[in-house]
Amino acid sequence: MDRRAFIKTAALTTASFGFPTIVPASVFGKEGATAPGNQLIMGCIGVGGQGVYNMKNFLGFEEVKVVAVCDVDQKHLEEARDLVNENYRNRDCASYRDFRELLARPDIDMVTVCTPDHWHGSISVAAAKAGKDIYCEKPLTNTIAEGRALLDAVHEYGRILQTGSHERSRQNARIACELVRNGRLGKVQTIQINLPCNESHHLAILNDEGDHPPKPIPPELDWELWLGPVPHTPYIEKRCHFGWRFVMDTGGGEMTDRGAHVIDLGQLGLGTDHATPIEYEATGELPKSNLFNTYFNFKFECRYANGVRMIGTSQEPRGVKFIGPDGWIFIHVHGGHLEAEPASLLREKIGFKEIHLGRSPGHHRDFVNAVKTRTQPMAPVEVGYHTAVICHLLNIAVQTGKKLQWDPVKEKVLNCDEANKLLARPMRSPWVV
Repeated sequence: MDRRAFIKTAALTTASFGFPTIVPASVFGKEGATAPGNQLIMGCIGVGGQGVYNMKNFLGFEEVKVVAVCDVDQKHLEEARDLVNENYRNRDCASYRDFRELLARPDIDMVTVCTPDHWHGSISVAAAKAGKDIYCEKPLTNTIAEGRALLDAVHEYGRILQTGSHERSRQNARIACELVRNGRLGKVQTIQINLPCNESHHLAILNDEGDHPPKPIPPELDWELWLGPVPHTPYIEKRCHFGWRFVMDTGGGEMTDRGAHVIDLGQLGLGTDHATPIEYEATGELPKSNLFNTYFNFKFECRYANGVRMIGTSQEPRGVKFIGPDGWIFIHVHGGHLEAEPASLLREKIGFKEIHLGRSPGHHRDFVNAVKTRTQPMAPVEVGYHTAVICHLLNIAVQTGKKLQWDPVKEKVLNCDEANKLLARPMRSPWVV
């Protein structure tokens, strides 16, 4: 129906009830309002801590309308639904325990995927197949094989995906990476990754020696759906919310948690968003726990095909240092504060004909803009995939105790069959990626 026909129909309808013909400006997108046809309809899958944080950001955009939330924990679900309803001053937000029901809605344009890591791949692939654009938390997937499946699905179904690697949207990070890529340090041969593991939750996991007997499943939690594709295990409280990060079935520990942020900035500064190192060597410390089995206090070294080395330690502060013959630049994670030697490097200007990385309006806004314009966001699927590959291969190098030779074209380890078996994991039926 065109605008003139709409007005005529509205006039006839309202006249029959004796009301004046008043058509809100928002119907036509006037007075700064967003017309309904221009709204982006969103569903949010996984609405715990990070999921609610992301959802609140999207609720702040006029052209975005959150209409549905999904979580296997009824408490999370109700709190998120109430937040949405309060934001819009209505009771219209739908709630689902099963993500498949949300994805089946034809009115939803885009989704957030903010579940534990072991669900990222399956849900995001299903979302791409359902024609939804995707904001997926980092690490993009919990295995390399899942990452490849998601990358292929995003391309096959023509979707926009933003990985939640929000550190690369910080202005200071982009400035620092422009300086590196335009040769202000000379030819960079080394970058240093700092991953300290001394926060209270790190120490609690490292020193956990207690028994973790199974407990009754809380009535608000669908434990079977929470587990999904990973092997069945009895409910243990500390295995679930937050603690899942430090159980290898469901997360990759500090390497894929904070490591994904720091290594991602290293990739941006080196200009290797579409590549990975070809050699990996790493050690790490296991907790004392009989529950938690991911690594801490890493020492690692990777080598890119061009000879650049990525060296990692657990020293403070958290961040990445680019080192060249003419100086160094350090990006702090989180916060984006910069340090440099000489300090004058930070006053350098990038010339018109030099490499420019652009500026982000904010990671969530950048995703919305990319969906509207069908252009790539700051952290598209290729970025999330390659950063995750590095993190997973470093974990695998620790697990195997081997120096791994990686073929990025064949996407396989050339010198260790044991490592290749860890690139994918069996998925519990009926779940697939």
